[in-house]
Amino acid sequence: MRFVSACAFALLAPALAPSFALANGPAIYYGPRPAFLIDKLPEGELKSKLQSCAGQTPAKSDFSIGHRGAPLLFPEHTVESNLAAARMGAGILECDVTFTGDLELVCRHAQNDLHTTTDILLSDLADTCIVPFSPASGDTPASAECRTSELTLAQFRTLTPKMDSSDKTATTPEAYQGGIAGWRTDLYTQGTTLMTHAESIELFRSLGAKFTPELKTPSVEMPFNGFSQEDYAQKLVDEYKAAGVPASDVWLQSFNLEDVQYWIKAEPEFGAQAVYLVDHYDTQPGFNPQDPATWPLPLAEYAAMGVTYIAPPLWVLVATENGRIVPSVWAQEARAAGLDIITWTLERSGPLANGGGWYFQTITEATTHDGVYFELLDVLAQDVGVVGVFSDWPATVTYYANCMGL
Repeated sequence: MRFVSACAFALLAPALAPSFALANGPAIYYGPRPAFLIDKLPEGELKSKLQSCAGQTPAKSDFSIGHRGAPLLFPEHTVESNLAAARMGAGILECDVTFTGDLELVCRHAQNDLHTTTDILLSDLADTCIVPFSPASGDTPASAECRTSELTLAQFRTLTPKMDSSDKTATTPEAYQGGIAGWRTDLYTQGTTLMTHAESIELFRSLGAKFTPELKTPSVEMPFNGFSQEDYAQKLVDEYKAAGVPASDVWLQSFNLEDVQYWIKAEPEFGAQAVYLVDHYDTQPGFNPQDPATWPLPLAEYAAMGVTYIAPPLWVLVATENGRIVPSVWAQEARAAGLDIITWTLERSGPLANGGGWYFQTITEATTHDGVYFELLDVLAQDVGVVGVFSDWPATVTYYANCMGL
């Protein structure tokens, strides 16, 4: 695979603060964004504390987790996106894992996302797409579906990454490549590099980072070509073993509780810190983090199964009380059950003046300015007690973690 040189990040250098080299990883940059968000905070204790850390030496933090790298500005799951995340101090980096038709593990957010994350529709591999490109017509949006499971690894390697987006009004495959949110950019897409899971292990290790791979739910029926779900879960672990990575440096993740239970039983060293990603908002009708009667199980039952880490989206962990952000009942019950909490995803919502959207849905009334990124982060860290935060731009979380001594 082609690795980017240390110069690749230099395009950002004029906007970045001075760097400080680390013995076990790259130089760490905060850049201008944390200060920009701090400036948006109202006067008070939090703003004063964060401002007091403006001159601190940046350091890597395991509290700061790169979500697919740093996809606010870089194509997700690329070498360059993860270099950017590491250079913003993310101590843990993520490879979402799926598989190709020849059963090789690769880093993709979903098995069926190639039409929005790569140039496959413009390539000779467009005819492998399970749903060919269909142009927008009247009220019907443009569509396509292209899967890694329809490609060999060699074919996958020929694709060019792009920002995850699509233009639903497009009438041509070329126009379909657009649709990037106004607060993202394609400025850093040129020359970016896809990765296999094994290559991500080597890259992250070279950056001095730890690992949090997510086993993605297959789009194909399992078993696939004789490859069972358990084979899939085991192959993920085997690639860490083959690379000599200690289990203590790996946080396996899955939305499928059965995957987590498999790791706990079959690979207890790795299973000891496997992360159950919570999607009760999709699977449980009427789910309300303030009402335990709407939850599939009492949270203590997950702990009884041997689950030690649980990871819901941001909004599940918080509520508002007299206009202030406070821990939700769900968060309180998770802590009472002895579960360690990781959450996702900060910096994935763009400007916050209009309520923040999906990730802020339980605190809309308190989400009126971009400084709320830090207000929410402070409640998550100090009141909820999360042990890690995924971010699309890890510098914000790294700055907070360093300032607060996390």
